[in-house]
Amino acid sequence: MAVMQGATEIDVVISVGKFLEEDYASVYEELTELKAACKDAHLKVIIEVGALATAKNIKKASILAMQAGADFIKTSTGKIATVGYKPAGGISSTEEAVKHYTLVSEILGEEWLNNKSFRFGASSLANKLLTSITGTEQNYF
Repeated sequence: MAVMQGATEIDVVISVGKFLEEDYASVYEELTELKAACKDAHLKVIIEVGALATAKNIKKASILAMQAGADFIKTSTGKIATVGYKPAGGISSTEEAVKHYTLVSEILGEEWLNNKSFRFGASSLANKLLTSITGTEQNYF
């Protein structure tokens, strides 16, 4: 119906339940039928990586979507809970901390710069960061 109304792109989420039940044939058939219905419109298949959980499942779902004719693969709808990022090990300087902070900011976005989504797992780093900020030696931790 959307294509008949002039839509040039169609987003569809794979049947995650069927995929996780390993009913790949049904998922493939559904996607090929949707691709045929899209005619000239681009089919964007959302694989919902948060629900697929493993790299193996994500790879398999991506290949299945491509084989079924997907024009684009999208990672998620954004409705699955996000997983935080906590770099640890070897982060012992302010410079290293700033690199990770910048990566999170530029790649994941400013909304990730909070203690629910982004933390450091380097206990020795706290005093160094406080020293850099205050300009005087800090030994709280």
